[in-house]
Amino acid sequence: MTDTLTPPTTTDTDAVDPTEAMVDRLFEALLGTTEVYAAFLGDRLGWYDALAESSRTAPELAEATGTDARYAREWLEHQTVAGYLTVVDPTAEADERRFEMPEAHRPVLADRDDLAHVLPLARFVGGLGLRLDDMVDAYRTGAGIGWHAHGAHGREGQAAANRPMFLNQLGPEYLAAIPEVDEALRGGGCVADVGCGFGWSAIGVALAYPDATVDGFDIDAPSVERARENAAAYGVADRVRFHVVDAGDDLAADHPGTFDVVLALECIHDLPQPVEVLSTMRRLTAPDGTTIVMDERVGERFTGEGDPIERIMYGFSLLCCLPDGRAHEHSVATGTVMRPATLEGYATDAGFGGIEILPLDNDFFRFYRLVPTSA
Repeated sequence: MTDTLTPPTTTDTDAVDPTEAMVDRLFEALLGTTEVYAAFLGDRLGWYDALAESSRTAPELAEATGTDARYAREWLEHQTVAGYLTVVDPTAEADERRFEMPEAHRPVLADRDDLAHVLPLARFVGGLGLRLDDMVDAYRTGAGIGWHAHGAHGREGQAAANRPMFLNQLGPEYLAAIPEVDEALRGGGCVADVGCGFGWSAIGVALAYPDATVDGFDIDAPSVERARENAAAYGVADRVRFHVVDAGDDLAADHPGTFDVVLALECIHDLPQPVEVLSTMRRLTAPDGTTIVMDERVGERFTGEGDPIERIMYGFSLLCCLPDGRAHEHSVATGTVMRPATLEGYATDAGFGGIEILPLDNDFFRFYRLVPTSA
């Protein structure tokens, strides 16, 4: 007999049953889904913000946020067993238990400008869930569900999700790494931000380049109004202007060859007619200017195997981007998963010579320079 421990020999009975594995996977997904909706509540009701200020009991949290104490207690307990919050003394009476937000969780749940702040994605996805019945009908009939149908949840969730990157990285890290763009903006260049949304990208450029001016264009009037408010709050309204306009129209007629840098950041895949917008961008760009597109960093081709980024982008496409694309007449219905070859086809149809994938590192996004025909 020996004291050496040896691993047991794997037998057929030790093999993972594929049906059980699928059960486990779906159950884990259901746990994640309930956490997303709980995070949606915590965001919308101001509970995370209140807990970031100080620890709270359920009655204290309810009083601070104008909400119901019994619901607050259930949510606090859920967030604790899920690992989002901690409880000081679990043996205390229910309404006397004090709950805290761990310091390491504050950037994720409460600091809106931090790069770790992914809470807005719960707002975005939670809002999409409100339209599931509409999606069932759309999938049966081939109809669409326009972006406006998602209301404030869609607008605010997406804008808040991109806000940290646009404010902290877009200018000083990504645009600064493109020599011709950096030189133009340091010299007081003009930027067109097509599909500007709430304006965080335009504001981020202005903050990084104090001598540059930015014009943001978007078809959604409520988004443009918020963009103007945000620019004023960040002190750049004197150099950042926003316009309600359909970039598919002849926008370039009023600004031919005006801009040193033309940007379209995470919007081309949403456009019903991307070729028309890319054509406008080409005409907006000065002869020696640069046209940049940022879109999802999906695989360069479909392989049937997906990493987490590919999986989440397909999820967004199913629930939002493809139904939105199909809500418009004559739409190409790209969906979220726009691969480089698809963008290149749109770009060449719009009069560009092709695309260049820029060596900029971001987990979610890929940056392209659209190559002019003379290059």
